[in-house]
Amino acid sequence: MLVAERHEKITALVNERGSIRVTELSQLFNVTEETIRRDLERLENEGKLRRSHGGAVSMKTNQIEAPYFEREIRNVKEKTNVAKAALEYVNEHDRIILDASTTAWYMAKLLPNMALTVVTNSLKVAMELAQHDKVTVISLGGTLLPRSLSFVGPVSTDSLEHYHVNKAFLSCQGIHHDRGISDSNELQAIVKKKMMEISDETFLLADYSKFGVQAFARIGSLESVQKIITDQNTSDDQLTRFKDLPLSIIKS
Repeated sequence: MLVAERHEKITALVNERGSIRVTELSQLFNVTEETIRRDLERLENEGKLRRSHGGAVSMKTNQIEAPYFEREIRNVKEKTNVAKAALEYVNEHDRIILDASTTAWYMAKLLPNMALTVVTNSLKVAMELAQHDKVTVISLGGTLLPRSLSFVGPVSTDSLEHYHVNKAFLSCQGIHHDRGISDSNELQAIVKKKMMEISDETFLLADYSKFGVQAFARIGSLESVQKIITDQNTSDDQLTRFKDLPLSIIKS
């Protein structure tokens, strides 16, 4: 294969997947990893991709977290239905996590005032639950991201080490059968991964627009999730590839 042809195929793969690792490219093209690194350096200089630690990411991938006010008015009906379905799995005296997603905020808005402990890195969720005198809210500290009104960083992840919860209710930007769960913001992805690790059960809240998508930062594999709650607009075709995985999919 000519170098120019390999470069063209590498660019196409990166744009298709959103990101790819050096080791995988080396195996696919049967060349050394050093050769692939030189390829990526040249392609980056040509503005066709961006190198990352251990690989490359697409220049077409939206790596910037959308402002909260934009996300909270996107797919409102679908997110509300998903939030309502998720509430059926919340029981009195549970210890749960609600992340900084807008769907988790919809859950907080609908959550009844009952004896419950909620751990969150979301300012919006914490403020919503402040009016519930029976709900104990534990707000994680850390670095505030103004676009998402949430706390991230080492302080947030270190704080999570002190807790153990029954259930985590999280959302994401992408769900892909092979690449797992991903988010547009790397710091958010790290916090969500830790949230999953300290939970007995993880519920992934995702409307139809999340399936088949690979966002910038990987959160984890789908094997770490016990239930996916989605909306009626998610087609059977979108869900077909997930039927071989050991998880339940609930359409609300």
